[in-house]
Amino acid sequence: MVGVLREFRNFISRGNVVDLAVAVVLGVAFGAVVTALVADILTPIIAMIFGAHDFSALTFTINGSEFRYGAFINAVIAFVSVAAAIFFFVVKPLNMLAARRQQGQPDDSDTRACTECLSEIPKAARRCAYCTAPQTPVADVPAAL
Repeated sequence: MVGVLREFRNFISRGNVVDLAVAVVLGVAFGAVVTALVADILTPIIAMIFGAHDFSALTFTINGSEFRYGAFINAVIAFVSVAAAIFFFVVKPLNMLAARRQQGQPDDSDTRACTECLSEIPKAARRCAYCTAPQTPVADVPAAL
């Protein structure tokens, strides 16, 4: 029993389990913010454009079976609204920040593309090892002895 408790303690104290727990809590909190954005801002805009913000009353009946396609339309609108909010307010800004960070960093790679076959070759290479095309060595890399 003590061994099992020790294993459980080691499992819980791992960094990735704690990171996952934090991510879930933040995800739930962010979900509440996005849900409020959709319900309080985007849905009234949809109602202003289409005249109604609740389509759940839309139904049709075939052979006594009622198909509530309005509820499906509501779910699709909610999903697309949440996805758009996440994309435009989280993904796009983070991608822009990542691109800005990448602009200032020099290329630390020791390889480059061959001018003929586009294979990865060392920067100091004078000839491609794959297609044997002559190459001009990159100036900032010291030539091999």
